[in-house]
Amino acid sequence: MIIDNIQLDLFKSGVEKPVQAKPGYDGDMLDSVLSHVGDMGRYQKVLYVAMIPFGFIYAFTYFVQMFITVAPQNYWCRVPELAGLSMELRRNLSAPGADTGIWDHCMTFDTNWTEVLNTLTPPPSGTPLIKCQNGWEFEFKDIPYETVATEREWVCDRANYVPIAQSLFFTGSVAGGFLFGWIADRFGRVPALVGTNLVGGLGGIATVFTTGLWDFILCRFLVGMSFDNCFMIVYILVLEYIGPKYRTFAANSAFGFSFGGGAIALPWIAYFIADWRIFIWVTSLPMFIALLAPWILPESTRWLVSIGHVDKAVEVLRSFEKFNKLKIPDNVMDEFVVSSNKAKLEKKQTLITLMKSPRMCMAFVGLVVVHLGCNVVFDGLVRLSDSFGLDFFLTFCLNSVTELPANFILAVVLDRLGRRNLTWAPLVLSGLFITIAIFVTDGASQAGLAIVARFFINISYTVTMQWCVEILPTPFRATGSGALHLVGYFGIIVTPFIVYSERYWSLLPLVTFAITAYVSGAITLGLPETKGQPMPQTIADGEKIIREQSLCGNIKDVEENNKESSVDPGSYKTSHHI
Repeated sequence: MIIDNIQLDLFKSGVEKPVQAKPGYDGDMLDSVLSHVGDMGRYQKVLYVAMIPFGFIYAFTYFVQMFITVAPQNYWCRVPELAGLSMELRRNLSAPGADTGIWDHCMTFDTNWTEVLNTLTPPPSGTPLIKCQNGWEFEFKDIPYETVATEREWVCDRANYVPIAQSLFFTGSVAGGFLFGWIADRFGRVPALVGTNLVGGLGGIATVFTTGLWDFILCRFLVGMSFDNCFMIVYILVLEYIGPKYRTFAANSAFGFSFGGGAIALPWIAYFIADWRIFIWVTSLPMFIALLAPWILPESTRWLVSIGHVDKAVEVLRSFEKFNKLKIPDNVMDEFVVSSNKAKLEKKQTLITLMKSPRMCMAFVGLVVVHLGCNVVFDGLVRLSDSFGLDFFLTFCLNSVTELPANFILAVVLDRLGRRNLTWAPLVLSGLFITIAIFVTDGASQAGLAIVARFFINISYTVTMQWCVEILPTPFRATGSGALHLVGYFGIIVTPFIVYSERYWSLLPLVTFAITAYVSGAITLGLPETKGQPMPQTIADGEKIIREQSLCGNIKDVEENNKESSVDPGSYKTSHHI
């Protein structure tokens, strides 16, 4: 996972022994140094703006496959003998049930079509039915262009090709996480950012030239390798250099504006281009702007320190001095160098060590399950956009609009209302609106309820990402956040099949998502609140937060009954992490 290898100390509020810093400053070593050149100086503003295009790319990468594999709602068996008739007449004659307005998409009459053509009347009731023998006809009304699904007739017996291709796209994201995580660790964050976007861009363009299922899946797998990585690398890199005072706002506003803006724009780009191949070109070519990254983005100071290149890390910090026209005191820079040289010698801890603490294990596993649930509900509501019988493009757009208020609200109230309240309550509310939608038969009302549910799940999803960073002790923060991300991937690998299950029972996806939201919300109540708490540096620190900030934290647990097998928290003390 790419997140495994990128230090995620983005929201630190305390360390064991801070270096000299400006009065009132509270942060980690790098934050302490950067405080002297401004928490949001000119250089940071340039980096913030440079991050925005990658958020649009992230949205394009995530959702574009929906718009190239969607099939119109109206289709029926093609009958060559009826080719000279109008579309409506062809459908009325060949589709069983057409006279009722609800016809069979996958079957037609086993009859003498020459006789039907002569009489222009449908075969009599009781006529045997057979599967489509000559493909399908599509009415391009709700989807005004040919898609991969219509060109290759991925409907009826082949309708499962769409969720299979989508799931393998997300499987690619798992493989890409490991590959580009290794590249990021070995060669740096900027080369990894360039590499992941190039692979995604080339995979997207190659999709245009596919002709079948497996070549399409291969190309989408390549695009999937860039999913998440195409944005998260630059997102974490830029936030590394923004001071804690502005970091929460910058994180939520950048993601909300860029990812949300890209998702809002995408359906209308597809609608007005009305050609899936040109649409792929338009959404793939922007990924090549990553080639400019080495000339705009600095390398991660934390990574440079981790591989022992402290001198290069100092050069990066000096560039902030020059651009922001502020000076880092020599004694502060000297302490940074000394601390960096110590940090690079520290032994890396694994999650296995963390799991030996029952309290930490339960809290971490609980948060992972909650994040998994958020992923399933979030992705599922996106994929139901074409299931309510309304305009697919408008429904998707309105769903995406919820990203903006959700992220901006979080930027304002997250530090006031707390992580637990802003996870469990939105999850339960999301489940409630989905439940109401189950009992509503009107498509417009169902869509409206799903959009409100999407707004609330956006909030919970975003909070869990930051919450993980704040619960885990420093030695386990990067690896733990990566594990959280990885499990979330498995959730969205499964989601396309949950949505596909509507072919067996139309309400099954909604029922599944509602139950998932309720269960995740209930689990959230057992997690510790981290609002206003210093970031844990050791397992002992983390256990203290869990004991004092959990609703049932005073209950005697397994650890206290098995002291001999318990981890010695004091053995995990760490020095400053850069």
